[in-house]
Amino acid sequence: MNMKNNKKIISAVLMSMVLVITMLFASCYLPSPLYGTWADNDGNKIQFVDDGTFSAAIKETDNSITHYEGNWSTVDNVLIFNIQGDTSYIRNTEWDIRGAMLYLTWTANGNTKMLTLYHTAR
Repeated sequence: MNMKNNKKIISAVLMSMVLVITMLFASCYLPSPLYGTWADNDGNKIQFVDDGTFSAAIKETDNSITHYEGNWSTVDNVLIFNIQGDTSYIRNTEWDIRGAMLYLTWTANGNTKMLTLYHTAR
């Protein structure tokens, strides 16, 4: 065999290896268990979208509903809300899923609520 054929073979083998490794990493992607809509019977609701955005409707102490939207991300069991609106701010909270129930603390407007939300839609 000559050097040209060897280079072609080595190039083809390397390209195949890159393709296999890429497919392996792509198949290992696990979607977040947070995706979907979570709600309770008190009027609180959070929807997590796979593009990293969320919308929330949270019942206030005066029984009014306040709407929030923005971006979300997680680091281990910390949920980070980047809330957009008239003023943008970031809220971090610990989260836990047990079965189809999401537990988290929501803090906004000086109020803190412990939320227990049920997974109502994917």
